[in-house]
Formats: sequence, C-alpha cells, structure tokens
Amino acid sequence: MLGSFALTGYAGVRLLAGGRWPLVVVWFVGAALLHDLVLLPLYALADRGVVRCTAGAGRRRSWTAFVRVPAALSGLLLLVWFPLISYAAGGAPAAHYELATGLPAGVFLGRWLLISAVLFAVSALWLLCRTVQPRRAVGRLRHRRRATKRRAADGD
Repeated sequence: MLGSFALTGYAGVRLLAGGRWPLVVVWFVGAALLHDLVLLPLYALADRGVVRCTAGAGRRRSWTAFVRVPAALSGLLLLVWFPLISYAAGGAPAAHYELATGLPAGVFLGRWLLISAVLFAVSALWLLCRTVQPRRAVGRLRHRRRATKRRAADGD
C-alpha cells in the first residue's frame, strides 16, 4: 500500500510540474462532471432496460448479471481506449500513437468489437450451462422418485 501511495505521489508531482497543473485540474473536474451528469444517467437507464428485459415475463432476475458484466467490461475498455477507437481511420491521436510506439493505431476498433463479442459469447455460454445443468438435475431427481414409487408399489 505504501508503494502504491509513493508511486501515486511521484506521478502527481511529475504531472503537476511545469505549470500544467491548471489543465490537470480542469481535466479532473471535467471527468467528474462528465461521469456524474452524463455517463451515470446513461448507464443507469441502460441497466433498467436490461433488468426489464431479462427479469420480466417469468425469467429469473439473476440472468441480468449475464448481460451486466460483459457490458460493463466492454464499456470500460471503450472508455480507456476511446481516443484510439474513435480515430481508427486516422487523425492526430492515431498518428501520435503510431509515432510513439511504432504500432498501427487503426486496429483498435476491430479489436474492441471482437473482445466485446467474445465477452458476450462467453457470458451467453455460461448462462446456457447454468440453465441446462439444473434441468438435468431436476430430470434425474424425478426419475429417481418415480423409480422409488414403483418399488414401493411393487412391494405392497
């Protein structure tokens, strides 16, 4: 924990040095306002829609998590890599990234879409496994009960 605080303090000193601290303050305040006033209402509304679709019509409410988790991870990846995803066709951030790393910047949109598709596919498979497995167990339990009733009826 102390190492983490030391690293954060060092990064803060380096970030605020050179007279650029007003830009950092504006960025933090802007990020907080963007999150609280724009993003939070949007994903709260999206979550209500997911709950309404997955928990309605006799479905179990626990199914909602199988949509929430991949959506949250995909959204987090989009938020982190948004500058490079949004400028996939080119632009200043993409050119700067290519110059700094020597790697192509035009691949981020496709990779983000692929990762999002894999996240939702894994979640759907997991949900399928969780719903099929209890049905098999219930079917075996009914078969055992029938066999026990038959043996009891034969014994009488």
